Amino acid sequence: MPSVTRAELDQLLSQAVFNASFGSQIHSFAEGECTLSIPFRPEFIRPGGIVGGPVFMAAADVAMWLAIATRLGVKEDCVTVEMKTNFLSAAREDFLCTARVLKLGKRIVYGTAECTTLAGKLLTHHTITYIRP
Repeated sequence: MPSVTRAELDQLLSQAVFNASFGSQIHSFAEGECTLSIPFRPEFIRPGGIVGGPVFMAAADVAMWLAIATRLGVKEDCVTVEMKTNFLSAAREDFLCTARVLKLGKRIVYGTAECTTLAGKLLTHHTITYIRP
C-alpha cells in the first residue's frame, strides 16, 4: 500500500489549476481520508447570500481525489463517475470537507464526504464513486 507525504499531496493539489478558484488547502489526512480547508470567498455567494452548491460539490470531489491518493499513491489517476449531494444547511463562512474511502476495488472506488462548519455543523453529505481507468 503506497504511503504518501503531506508534501506530495500539497504538490498534487497545487498543480490542479481549478484549485486556484477555490483556494482549498489540506487540513489533515490519513490512510483513505483527507480533510480540506476551504476559505470563504465573496465569489462563492449565490443569490440568497449563501455559499453556492457547486463549491461544496467541488470540495467533496477534490477531497475524495486526495483521499484516494493516500491509498493508491499520487501517480495513479482516477476519475469521478458519480456523485450524489445532499444539502443540509446553509453557510457563509470558511468550512471543512472530509472525504473517506469506504471501498477500494480493482476498478471502482466508493466513498463519502461531508462538509462542515469549523464548529462542526453538518452542511452537506456526498456519496462519490470513482473509476480506476
